[in-house]
Amino acid sequence: MNSGLFKRALPHLIAIIIFLSISVFFSKPVLDGNVLKQSDVLGWKAMAQNAFEYKAKHGHYPLWNPNLFSGMPNYQVAMEGKSILPDIPKIMSLWLPKPINFFFLACICFYILCLSLGVKPVIGILGSIAFAFSTYNPIIIGVGHESKMLAIAFMPLLMAGMILTFEKRYWVGLAITTLGAYLEIAVNHPQINYYFLLIAIAVSVAYIITWIKRNEWKHMLIAGSIVVGAAAIAVASTAVTLLTTYEYTKATMRGGNDISVEGNAVKKMKSSGLDTAYAFQYSFGKAETVVLFMPKAFGESTNKPLGENSKVVEKLADKGVPDGSAMQVATQIPAYWGGIMSTDGPPYLGVIVCLLALIGFVIVKHPLRWALLAVTILGIMMAWGKYLPGFNTFLFTHLPMYNKFRAPSMSMVIPEFTVPTMAVLSLQHILYRDKSQELLKADFRKILYAVGGLFGLLIIMYMMLSYNSSNPDLENYYRSIVAQMTQNHEEYIRTIFSGIKADRKTMFGGQLLRTLAFAALVIGLLYLYLRSLIKSLVVVIGLAAISTIDLLVIDKDYLNEEHYAPTDEITAQSFTPSLIEKQVLQDRDPDFRVFNANVNPVYDTRSSYFFKSITGYNPARLSIYQNLIDKYISAGNQSVLNMLNTKYMIFANPQTNQQPQLQPNPYAYGHCWLVKNVRIANGPVEEIETIGNMNLRDTAIVQEIFSNVVMQPQWDSSATIRLTKFDNDTMDYSFSSSRPQFAVFSEIYYPYGWNAYVDGKKAEYCKTDYVLRGMSLPPGQHAVRFVFEPSSYKTGVKISYIASFLILILFLGGLFMEWRTSRQSGVRSH
Repeated sequence: MNSGLFKRALPHLIAIIIFLSISVFFSKPVLDGNVLKQSDVLGWKAMAQNAFEYKAKHGHYPLWNPNLFSGMPNYQVAMEGKSILPDIPKIMSLWLPKPINFFFLACICFYILCLSLGVKPVIGILGSIAFAFSTYNPIIIGVGHESKMLAIAFMPLLMAGMILTFEKRYWVGLAITTLGAYLEIAVNHPQINYYFLLIAIAVSVAYIITWIKRNEWKHMLIAGSIVVGAAAIAVASTAVTLLTTYEYTKATMRGGNDISVEGNAVKKMKSSGLDTAYAFQYSFGKAETVVLFMPKAFGESTNKPLGENSKVVEKLADKGVPDGSAMQVATQIPAYWGGIMSTDGPPYLGVIVCLLALIGFVIVKHPLRWALLAVTILGIMMAWGKYLPGFNTFLFTHLPMYNKFRAPSMSMVIPEFTVPTMAVLSLQHILYRDKSQELLKADFRKILYAVGGLFGLLIIMYMMLSYNSSNPDLENYYRSIVAQMTQNHEEYIRTIFSGIKADRKTMFGGQLLRTLAFAALVIGLLYLYLRSLIKSLVVVIGLAAISTIDLLVIDKDYLNEEHYAPTDEITAQSFTPSLIEKQVLQDRDPDFRVFNANVNPVYDTRSSYFFKSITGYNPARLSIYQNLIDKYISAGNQSVLNMLNTKYMIFANPQTNQQPQLQPNPYAYGHCWLVKNVRIANGPVEEIETIGNMNLRDTAIVQEIFSNVVMQPQWDSSATIRLTKFDNDTMDYSFSSSRPQFAVFSEIYYPYGWNAYVDGKKAEYCKTDYVLRGMSLPPGQHAVRFVFEPSSYKTGVKISYIASFLILILFLGGLFMEWRTSRQSGVRSH
């Protein structure tokens, strides 16, 4: 019995050892004590530093983060709920360090999917490595998109649970679907979740059609109930994240906007999501799709130059330009010529996997074939974004929730999942069906036609492409670089661009030949198997070895030793305060802000680590604050800086070689102040335009929708209001006046959770000066308190905690019932 169990488990143990070995080999610098220099992680640490310090002092994370963009909810930065579940991703990845854990986890999850599809373990190993080491993964790991990587890694686990359920293995299907759905949603990357939902819908429709044809209504009801029920409980288990994110989204750019700021012009508008110009910025060029299997056809990355062997050097040399000068020109021009303004690399899936998938789409007869093909095409077309405007604008305006997302190129994660899935089904179908060699002989012509058709298309593209970038802005940017280097010498500009186009044609042609060589290898191995000259296992091992080596070699261009450094070195480089920052930190005032004018206000990944900043880094910014940045902060408007209590400003000093200097701002209004009058603005356009040319120290601007809670103040020169206590989630103020007053608080207006109290009784407050809070106060001495107590968080914590029990029960209960059922079946069979 034990020997039989070991024999059954051995292939899976071998698979785990292979996954672990390759993941460790690829991430060797970790073994030397180094860690990744992930820019986004460093940015997150800066965003979260205030929350870390708060937790160290109070024992829990705050709900409000005052260090980012003058204040915003801490939901998308650092938040904790309540659950009985352990850290499952760490357990599944064997507590391995980053980035070994990401690759290993992706391999394991895809391997489970392969087993659920009935694929041989050796083929599962090939597919799992291809999925985990698809080039997009090391690229996003390198910059620190960890939640995205985890969401990608868990996609096949959730799909495995669905497949098991659809194939009538209800108990284990329930367990895996519940676990997979929980993990997929819990990592909090809604855009990847959305793309997986599209895949899940396509797969479900394919099975439903099959069930209807077979009149399997009962099975359809059971399977549907299990999947929907498991998904619902998984959603409930992450309610604390989902509810707060949903609530917060309504106030962000992704939730829409009521004005449009374009330069100095402000226009009224109404949108329910992102605008297409912003959302479609990272669109994939149509022809660029070939990088899925031809990684260097479009120049790889905007960070990689043409290089010294460029045709530009040859053509400039023909014009009499010295080699050194020609080489200098070539090394200043990026090689990339796709559709995205800035990219770190292509989403290469592996040429062997793509060829196997192509063959599978032609010859495999499986319920998943058409579903995977349809959703693959959909994912590619969505990635084209602005280059397929009619289709994608229609989706953007009609597909539910789709207008909350940006970067269409991210939808390439759909083929990243579907192509290796189809590839393993294809290889299983070719090599391990009954009478496989006879059937392969019958299908061989179809295979040749499919592969031949692909190369026919590639040859046509090679001859017909203009070799201009599909992005005119990118091409114009390159032209500006060339014009600057040649001092607008038109003849040299034409010569250089002639060389650039020659380089691009060479890139494409070289990759075409590379793909042809791999295709010949695949066809050759299948032919040798067809002729009984090699065994099926040799074919799979050969393809797996070549595919793995190919991917690892390409991946090393995007995640290598240069991306690692010792932890203390990274910390010292990133978070050691400068002399100016040390000066600011000496100020013991509990609540003031800093404006670092030396950086883009929405890409300031450093300031929030040290102090409360009016800039920051977070892709989900409050829409009113983004409008303020666009209209005033970017231009350094003094009135707006004053109302934001900007006590210090950091500017570059042209007299000291642009070295930054600290400039105190004695005109900052402070934590709060009393105004002499309140001006009612007719809508948001008038409100934001007025604050730029009004003395906000004396006059508050309030929209007419809040006029019912505003009482015109009666000026009292002896009246006072001051901050007595500052805590992230609570601010206390002391007020005294013999007459009614209107107070402005230099805190960001966010109605979803901030409540105001006067002498312990809840009071009304309103949006003031476009982004701040204001309140009418009666005469007398009063204690004013603002408390951040969002009901979405409190409700979410309760729901998540209850659902965590259900997750554990369904997962363990499903596995137990599967074991019990299989044991009973084994007894009956004997």
